Amino acid sequence: MSPIFISILLGLTAAAANVFGGTIIVQRSWERRYLRYFVAVGAGFMLATALVEMVPESLELRGKSAAFLILLGYLVTHFFEHTVTPHFHFGEETHHDEFLHSHKGYSVLLGLIIHTFFDGIAIASGFLVSNALGWIIFLAIFLHKIPEGFTVSSVMLASGRSRGTAWGASVVLGGATLAGVLTMAVFRQHVDAGLPLAAGVTIYVAASDLIPEVNQEPGVRMALLVFVGAGVVFLLDALFHGL
Repeated sequence: MSPIFISILLGLTAAAANVFGGTIIVQRSWERRYLRYFVAVGAGFMLATALVEMVPESLELRGKSAAFLILLGYLVTHFFEHTVTPHFHFGEETHHDEFLHSHKGYSVLLGLIIHTFFDGIAIASGFLVSNALGWIIFLAIFLHKIPEGFTVSSVMLASGRSRGTAWGASVVLGGATLAGVLTMAVFRQHVDAGLPLAAGVTIYVAASDLIPEVNQEPGVRMALLVFVGAGVVFLLDALFHGL
C-alpha cells in the first residue's frame, strides 16, 4: 500500500472522529450552562495542545524561524476574524442571551478549519517519511479529533446556531482534515512550515476567542474547567508515550 493511500484512509478515519465528536453534542438537548463548561474545557485542551505539543515540534523541525511562522499563523487568523468572519451572518438575528456572540462561533470554526487542515498535512507527511512515524502521528492526532468535533459543535450551539449548523461544522472540520492529506500529496516538502502556522492558529482560537469568553463567567468553576481541558492533554500524552 502506498504512503499516500494509507494517509487518505487514515485521514478519512480522523475526519469521521471529528464528525462523531459533533454528533455527541447535537444528539441531545444540552442546557446552556453545560455548553459553557464544554467551551471552557475545549479552550484549555486547545491551548495546551498548541503550547505543549505543536510549538516544541515546530521548533525541532525548523529551528528558531518556527517562532516567526507561529506568530504569522496567529496574526493571519486575527486578520480573518476581523475582516472575513464578521460577514458570516446567516440572517440578521442576534442572540444577546447566548454565551458567545454569533460571529465568535464562525471565527472559532475558521481557526479550527485551518488547524485540522494541518492535521491532515501532518498525517500524510509522517507516512511519506516512514510507516512507523506515520502511525505515531496519526494516533497522536486521532486522540484529539473527537474533542475537536465536540468543541466546535459546542461553540456553535453556544453562539446561538442550530443543531444542524453545529453538526455541519464538525463535518467541515472532517473535510478540512482530508483536504490537508490531499494537499500534502502534492506539496510534500513543506511540513516544517505548516506545523508552526497551525500552532499559531490554535493559540489564537484558544487564547483570543475562547479564554476571554470563559473569563466573563463568574465563579471559579469555569476557570477550573480550563485546567481540566489542559490536563487532558497531559493525560493523553502520558498514555500515548506509555504504549
